[in-house]
Amino acid sequence: MTTVIHSARLVDGGEMIEDAWVAFADAVVLRTGTGDEWRALPAGDAIDARGAYLTPGFIDIHSHGGAGGSYDDGLDAIVAARAAHRAHGTTRAVLSLVTASIDDLAARVALVADLAERDRTILGSHLEGPFLDVGHKGAHTESLLRAADEATVARLVDAGRGTVRQVTLAPELPGGLAATAQFVAAGVAVAVGHTNATEEQASAAFDAGATLLTHAFNAMPGIHHRAPGPVVAAMRDERVTLELIADGIHVHPDVIALAFAGAPGRIALVTDAMAAAGASDGRYELGGLAVTVTDGTARLDSNGAIAGSTLTQDAALRLVVAGGLPLPAAVAALTSVPARAIGVDDRFGNLRPGAAADAVLLDDALRVESVWVDGARA
Repeated sequence: MTTVIHSARLVDGGEMIEDAWVAFADAVVLRTGTGDEWRALPAGDAIDARGAYLTPGFIDIHSHGGAGGSYDDGLDAIVAARAAHRAHGTTRAVLSLVTASIDDLAARVALVADLAERDRTILGSHLEGPFLDVGHKGAHTESLLRAADEATVARLVDAGRGTVRQVTLAPELPGGLAATAQFVAAGVAVAVGHTNATEEQASAAFDAGATLLTHAFNAMPGIHHRAPGPVVAAMRDERVTLELIADGIHVHPDVIALAFAGAPGRIALVTDAMAAAGASDGRYELGGLAVTVTDGTARLDSNGAIAGSTLTQDAALRLVVAGGLPLPAAVAALTSVPARAIGVDDRFGNLRPGAAADAVLLDDALRVESVWVDGARA
């Protein structure tokens, strides 16, 4: 059956089109157009958007959980967390796994691989660790951090059976550049993060094939006028996408604006959400570390460090638009940019004919009214 969403303000491909419509059939986008052209299509389900914003489904390439559970905690937690984020417009997601033993990480990426086979909304896994700098560990267990080696990288890639989408590593560690090249050769997007890298070391990682910066500004040296650091290296390299957590806590709104200006078209808005996203304040765990969430801010009990977020992608959209970013650029940072960063932009992150029929309908306040996944209302 054909589903048509009409009379919408379509925000896609860096522009906004008034009085637009999108037709879905067989889980993909069939056609798009404007005005009443949709009436010539075969009879089906016609949905009047009444002038609301229609965007591609959001894609989160860095999130750890929600609805009270973490993606490290197994099937039930994954299902609940994905449902919570889907209600906020995130139709596809990479499941981020925090630092653990290599045995545990291998088992967890294998589980994600199993789930991805039967749930197309799961795009694979993201290994955030264990190849991280101790001095910028954030909410990762220090005793489990280690340098990368060829055998360990191969084991984790093999366990994922082609579904390890991304890995975050500190390239300045012994073996960091070799691991970068090994992961890239296996089809994994490498992100520089949780790092003490200088601008030169970050640039060397990008030359070795890294194409992402994990949650820019957080867990890395900041920008100094005599030591630009990894953020400037990423901004200056057109090959690199910068993740950004736009919750107003991890990064000041003025610095968020600076990032979009410094790397236009290369900012991916991620949540880095932990279990408390879509849940209440209280006590949680992240990677075995105790976390307390107060007024929506998650911090480690041990030292008060920020421990992920309680952000959803629609909230990130509202924050950056309120800060002055044009809506088409903000939507791209939730859709086409993250899709391109992990190499799935041929199928996701847009509403061109042939793409997955994932869409989000937003009211004037940019709050989610409806979500479609593979053409079905979620």
